Amino acid sequence: MHHVACRLRSAFALVRSLSVPLLAILVLTQTIPASAQDGIIFQVGDVVRLFLPGEAALDRTFQIDRSGQIDLPEVGRIAISGMTEPDAEEQVRQRLSIAFRDLSRFRLRLDERRLLLTVLGFVKQPGLVELPGDATVQQAINAAGGLAQGAQLDRLQVRRAGVIVRVFDYKAYLDSGDPALLPALQPLDTVFVPASPLIGNVQIDFDGRTLAESGDAAEDRAAVKVFGEVNRPASFAFRDGATVIDMLMRAGGVTRYAGVEGIRVITDDGPILFNLKAYLESGDARLLPDLVPGATIFVPIQIEDVQAGELTVYVMGEVFRAGAYETRSGADFLDVLANAGGPTRFADTRRIRLLRSDGTVADFDLVAFVENPTEANAPPDIDPGDAIFVPEKVDFNRPSWLKVPPDRAVMLFGAVNSPGRYEWSDEMSLFDLLAEAGGPTARADLANLSVLGEQCSSGRPLRFDLKSFLEDGGNLRDVPRIRAGCLITIPELPRDINDTKVQWTRLPSESAIYIYGEVGAPGRYAFNPRLHFLDILGAASGPTAIADLRQIRINHRDGPQPRVTKLDLGLYFQTGDETLIPEVLPGDVIYIPSQNRNWLDRLPSETVRLLGAVNRPGRYSFSDDMTILDLLAEAGGPVATALEEKIVIVNLSCCQDQAQLFDLIDFAKTGDFSKLPVVRPGDTVYVPYESQSIYRMVLDGMQDIISVLGFVAIIGAL
Repeated sequence: MHHVACRLRSAFALVRSLSVPLLAILVLTQTIPASAQDGIIFQVGDVVRLFLPGEAALDRTFQIDRSGQIDLPEVGRIAISGMTEPDAEEQVRQRLSIAFRDLSRFRLRLDERRLLLTVLGFVKQPGLVELPGDATVQQAINAAGGLAQGAQLDRLQVRRAGVIVRVFDYKAYLDSGDPALLPALQPLDTVFVPASPLIGNVQIDFDGRTLAESGDAAEDRAAVKVFGEVNRPASFAFRDGATVIDMLMRAGGVTRYAGVEGIRVITDDGPILFNLKAYLESGDARLLPDLVPGATIFVPIQIEDVQAGELTVYVMGEVFRAGAYETRSGADFLDVLANAGGPTRFADTRRIRLLRSDGTVADFDLVAFVENPTEANAPPDIDPGDAIFVPEKVDFNRPSWLKVPPDRAVMLFGAVNSPGRYEWSDEMSLFDLLAEAGGPTARADLANLSVLGEQCSSGRPLRFDLKSFLEDGGNLRDVPRIRAGCLITIPELPRDINDTKVQWTRLPSESAIYIYGEVGAPGRYAFNPRLHFLDILGAASGPTAIADLRQIRINHRDGPQPRVTKLDLGLYFQTGDETLIPEVLPGDVIYIPSQNRNWLDRLPSETVRLLGAVNRPGRYSFSDDMTILDLLAEAGGPVATALEEKIVIVNLSCCQDQAQLFDLIDFAKTGDFSKLPVVRPGDTVYVPYESQSIYRMVLDGMQDIISVLGFVAIIGAL
């Protein structure tokens, strides 16, 4: 009995030890989905189920994120997208082995397919959506709040990895319910709903009915344009098998004023006449013209007094009675134009065009024909089926400058009252253009008018001095010839003649003059050949108190080689001789040095050196009308120990190695100016000290001898 009891206790212990694994195996067999097969490949969005009995943190579901990974406790993120179930299970098991020991009962299975998509464009709530694995485009749109008003239904896109993989007609699916018309979706796809081109470039609130009445064309090239006497002119999307009748019905049908016998269908092969009345009376489908993408349907207005037929011509645009007219034998272009009432006051009679039935276009200038009726300006021949188009005259007071092509306009910029873009005709001149622009402003620099353009200059700006032409006159042939496409610029003078910092960039270098040095306002100034040197000096606020007016330099840069002119402005103020002022041209540089400038800046040939026993020895400026007395006075005169009888003048300016003596004491006694030596710039004047005289040197020597003899006598006495 003891052995039996022991065996029973062992059996119960074994059952207790196996109860948890057996229960886990039972749950595992009941919860693993039937779709779990080795052929399943995980993808982004899938929900996977992990089974690890005893670990609650891992015994649950996880979703594969957009990066293809699942985020597990303890071990972090693991990439399993693109793997089969066995491979993914082994991948996760290896990572879990870092933190868990017993993984023998670990399992990984697919729990649910999910789609992670992005819906953008004209939907009510664009953004990220999550759907079941078998979701369709319609479910994706519904998850984004549905379509917004203005969505283009026939051009929806499916993008994959940034590339458009499918463009499909969602409207066709809504019409038929055929799911084959919808593309299959994959995780991370983007469904884009474009906007209808009819809503324009501005966000506005509207209703669907208004938009539908404006057409539903997705692309201008393939759209069928219906206009004229229809209730809702618009552009409509082309559909295979559509007829002219279909398009007219989509445009709301024709109006009561429609000329149904002369409907025009214009394709690449040319205009085709369609008689709607004949078709409705006979029902003959052969009367329907073929409709191709990009076709244009025009329904003209019915004109009672002109019958449409094989001899019909059309007059459109700015005429008093536009419409279809029947020609007569001998009728020409002007007859048809007159029958339409002629051009209105808004018509551009210089650009009348004849649209021939063969597709060619002929231009006609009615103004040129009236002014000069030659064969070259004659009206073009007109044939049945042709159309005369009289365009509207461009009004430049309105923002309609795009109506004039670049080859018929000129551009005027700068200091004029109305700069802008102007329509041009070759019989006009530069003065006509300036008058149309309201003339130049008060700050206009007319001396530097510039013309640029392939038809007006040879690649470089053409300069013209309009100021000189207006004030002095000239030959009209010298005025630049303006052509369509030219660019005319009139620069503006600086606001303040002293403001050289803010406005100087507006002034071209070839129209400016530079003044530096000792002036009140050095800088860059506007200048023209009419101005004088003193004008620019006055504009710079004149010279300063320490300016050296006798050493002014002008650097002339107008010639092939630079040259420098010296100006003695002090002499000009003394004599008033205008010939002393050199001619100054734009581009020149004026420099006024300082009297206190560094002695190294002065040339030896322009100064006199004064050395020796004077109060302020140094280098001094000297002119021919000065004497040695002026020089000594400027240096503060000789000192008390100066040897004034032996002043030495070394003449280096005229004669090599020549010197002369000057006795200042003797001159002071006599006052004879003829005894004054000649001193010129470049010479050297030396005033010796009294100790350097021979008498003083002998006297000093005698004192030394007496001292020695007295010393010797004392020694002898001792």
